[in-house]
Amino acid sequence: MSIELYTWGTPNGRKISIALEELDVPYIVHAVDLSKGEQFEPEFARISPYNKIPVIINADGPTGSPVTVFESGAILIYLAENLGALLSTEPLQRLQTLEWLMWQMGGFGPMLGQAHHFRRFAKETVPYAIDRYSNEAHRLYKVLDARLAEHEYLADGYSIADIAVFPWAARHEWHGVDLSTYPHVHRWYGQIATRPAVRKGMAVPFLN
Repeated sequence: MSIELYTWGTPNGRKISIALEELDVPYIVHAVDLSKGEQFEPEFARISPYNKIPVIINADGPTGSPVTVFESGAILIYLAENLGALLSTEPLQRLQTLEWLMWQMGGFGPMLGQAHHFRRFAKETVPYAIDRYSNEAHRLYKVLDARLAEHEYLADGYSIADIAVFPWAARHEWHGVDLSTYPHVHRWYGQIATRPAVRKGMAVPFLN
């Protein structure tokens, strides 16, 4: 497998660089500078239908033609299935992994993204939005903490679900969340943060 990764230093982008590091897959990084609007350039739009990172291109597709995959959740599943790691083949454990991956894709990512926006980047202060999304952030961390109270990882073993959630949790301060309030998340977070592949993946793209 030969991967080109189009990414930027966001939680969604870092999911994929962490996974590639964990899977020990060689990859070339193409930085798509969101601050300059590079995601809207025609060349990138050809591989990303809705102008979002991350995107991967696998030059070694099954028919000898390159395979392009967009959407971070789809990319994680594609990599895990093709490399036989980070997604169990045991039916129940696989289901649990996909459940928590979808939880991140549908809730933990989008809602925390709104918290990011209204707490840090909105051009005007909107108290209702700040309260709404900050409260939702705490609700989601509470859900995560309850799961991790009974499981070391989100499924029965370290998986693409953990990889998907971690980069969002890494911005907990942006959400107004003190991780010590959620002791099981705090334990899980510290455990994952020390993984060498996670440290490498969180630093992508490597910018001078």
